[in-house]
Amino acid sequence: MVAIGLDGHFLNTQKMKKVLFLLIALIGMGTSIAFAQKQIKGNVKDEKAKPIPSVMVSLKDKEGNTVAFSRTNEKGDFTINVDPVGTGLTLEFSTLGFEKKSIAVTDLNKPYQVVLAESEIALKTVEVKNRPKLSSNGDTLNYKTSDFSDKQDRSIGDVLKKMPGIEVAENGKISYNGKNISNLYIDGDNLLEDKYGIGTKSIPHGAVDKVQVIENDQPIKMLRKNNTSEDVALNLVIKDEAKLKVMGDIKAGVGTPERFDGNFNAMMFNKKVKFLNNLKGNNIGIDPGIDLTSFNPLATDNSKPSNLLTAGAAGVPTLPQSRTLFNKAGQANLNNLFKFNNDLQLRANVSYLYDERKQVYNKSSETRLGGQTISYQENQDNFLNPQKLRGQFTLNGNTDGYFFNNALVVEYNPNRTNSNVFINGVGAFQSLSQDMFTLSNDLGYRKKLKSGNIFHLSSSLSRSSQPETLSIKPGLNEDILNNGMPYNSLNQYLKLPTWYTNNAISMAFPKGNFVQTYRAGFLLQQQNLETELNKIQNDGRSELAIAGSLNDLDWFRSRTYLENSYEYTTDKITATVRIPLSYNTISYDDANHAVNKKLERFFVNPSVYFKYQTSPENYVSANYGYRNSLGTIDDVYYGAVLRNYRSLFANNAPVSESATHAIAGSFNFRKAIQMVFGNIGVAYSTTNLNTISAYTLTNNTQQRIVLPLENQMKTLSLNSGLSKYLFALRSTVNAGFNYSHNQYQQLQNNELLPFESDTYTYKAGIEAKLTKFMNFSYNGTFSNNKNKTVSNGISTNYQQLRQQAGLTVTMLKSVFLNFSAEHIFTQQSSQPDLKYLFADFNVRYKVLKLKTDLEFGITNLANVKRFEAINVSANSLTVGTYEIPGRVAMVRATFNY
Repeated sequence: MVAIGLDGHFLNTQKMKKVLFLLIALIGMGTSIAFAQKQIKGNVKDEKAKPIPSVMVSLKDKEGNTVAFSRTNEKGDFTINVDPVGTGLTLEFSTLGFEKKSIAVTDLNKPYQVVLAESEIALKTVEVKNRPKLSSNGDTLNYKTSDFSDKQDRSIGDVLKKMPGIEVAENGKISYNGKNISNLYIDGDNLLEDKYGIGTKSIPHGAVDKVQVIENDQPIKMLRKNNTSEDVALNLVIKDEAKLKVMGDIKAGVGTPERFDGNFNAMMFNKKVKFLNNLKGNNIGIDPGIDLTSFNPLATDNSKPSNLLTAGAAGVPTLPQSRTLFNKAGQANLNNLFKFNNDLQLRANVSYLYDERKQVYNKSSETRLGGQTISYQENQDNFLNPQKLRGQFTLNGNTDGYFFNNALVVEYNPNRTNSNVFINGVGAFQSLSQDMFTLSNDLGYRKKLKSGNIFHLSSSLSRSSQPETLSIKPGLNEDILNNGMPYNSLNQYLKLPTWYTNNAISMAFPKGNFVQTYRAGFLLQQQNLETELNKIQNDGRSELAIAGSLNDLDWFRSRTYLENSYEYTTDKITATVRIPLSYNTISYDDANHAVNKKLERFFVNPSVYFKYQTSPENYVSANYGYRNSLGTIDDVYYGAVLRNYRSLFANNAPVSESATHAIAGSFNFRKAIQMVFGNIGVAYSTTNLNTISAYTLTNNTQQRIVLPLENQMKTLSLNSGLSKYLFALRSTVNAGFNYSHNQYQQLQNNELLPFESDTYTYKAGIEAKLTKFMNFSYNGTFSNNKNKTVSNGISTNYQQLRQQAGLTVTMLKSVFLNFSAEHIFTQQSSQPDLKYLFADFNVRYKVLKLKTDLEFGITNLANVKRFEAINVSANSLTVGTYEIPGRVAMVRATFNY
């Protein structure tokens, strides 16, 4: 047994030695393999230098086979273990929302820093037939034009109205989810600046592949990394085939009574040259000057009054201008952009408008004061001849390293007005001549230094003049101006030349998500107001109409400022704090009135803005600001100025000063998959002033003098909007509500009156595709205005319902019928109700072979020729009656090329 046991033990020992040998060999091999393996390390970020987590990193051999893989962590770091399997290795990076990228592995010992570019994400689709598609790419939302267009549509503006979240006002102004757009780009280029009305009317929708909504738009490339912009812009992406040719149309139309309408458009949008040039003329009530409207004019500290003299205060009827305007107008609008390379471009925007207008109206007005009612009746028959010549030449360089922009602007606006006026039965003829000329240059330059800091230089310089002359014959109000004796005429002369410059330098210090900016500069403004009010006696003698009605006022304003701003941005948070400090001086003197005064003020005007991204598509924002403001030269002239035939203005107060606290908050949301967009916002402000306008009212005149008296204004507003695309109905619906409350004071006939006003506005609309051949649109607005004088209980209530509807029918694939109507109902407690119904009809035949549209249309089918409009305040009521064009029939032919 022992032998056997010894032999068995021996055998087991031998086996154990073999096993141990094998284990040692395997351990050695494993150790050698471990020592032979290498690690590839690196980091993945986006173009804004933010780490991208969960990126799939694949290691591939030269045949494309995956030999190892890993994922990035929250910091964007990755590590891959790799055996020495030869050369030709590549790393491939892929994740949702970014372009796939491959790089060659050249050195196993170095870390790889990888930057991925964002790519378009097709949003989840909903199983509905003919569903429009939306796609998202970072801050950019894409609307496919063909998903919202119909055969009846002509321009891209027709299609924009149907896109949920986008609203187009009657004047062409565009907003997205409650916020006005800052720019309309064409293939990324700002051809039209903010005068984009001509673009939406002229660019055929068939040339546009998609419309992009760019939130947080920042056109300056070097500022995109730490972007705190809250601007929203639209970009029209032009189809490739449309970039290769000149497009446009030629339209000619004639009608009755004695009507004409002509239009010529030419445009091209390729990479190196873009232009949109337009010639038009008509006498059918269409104002071509709307195309020159600046929807978002840049804020300027060159505070100066616009034209001080007017021919009267006819007001504007609450109707589309095309229904009220008697005109004969022509315009040239030339917009050309030349790109020397991707970073340098020259743009020329030149326009000229000539217009002749007729305006006939009568107005009755009542103002109720404590124990009296001031009333007057006036009639005017006006002929207006406005002209506008403007040229802007902009050189722009924009790279990641520098930004340069220089804009030279020349503008000349001669206006002539002749009118017959009757006030309380007394008639006169008046003529007004105005010639405003402005020459200005704005320069901006930014440079990114090697340290990453950004240097900024800005300089503005302008010179303007605005001579004005108002002549009235025979002279009015002889009881006030000529001791009750009739006289020949009254003449008001006025000049206001202005020099202005504003220059600043700044330095921005970006560090991670934080940017500090410090800006210093100075502003100078010099003006001279010369006025003279003369009366001509019947024997030809000329003399001052009022003692002391001469003004020769020299005005000089300066400001030295230091502005500090601190900005912080992350994926979810945007916060900005600004602390501007300024030293302000104003000096003015006029020997005619023994005036020689100087004002010095030091201001601190802080502001705070905060935005929090509650989800990828929703955000809340809040802001607070405190602002001190000083008045203009219009506040301090002592000699009386005849502003219009019944209004004398003067001042007897220091420079007006105001201090405003303003706070606001909003919530914006969208669900792009469901195509629903909404916003709600609230704002409150209170303003303290040191002067007040005191009005002395009679049945024939209105005299204003500015007096020193502290008073306060308060404003509260609430606004909301909702827009939704209904897939089943193929319709876009929208709704909105606005409320505003105002408290202020007025001094009338030595009575200080506290006023309150409340305005409620409700809006709703739909753009519906009823069938394949029939579309329907509707917009309704109901407003309710309540005004009251707190001290004496006088109040007014004004309500108006305005409805617009349209029906478009496609027949035989190339015949389009269009019916439209507008209904206006106005109710005011002390006046009869006003009801108006306007209707239009249009038929268009598209001759495909000739690329020509033949069209016949009738506007104002009911032949309405008079329109009444009501304007109310807490203690006044004004009713204006306007003559408007009656029925007009037109035949047009439009050739498209």
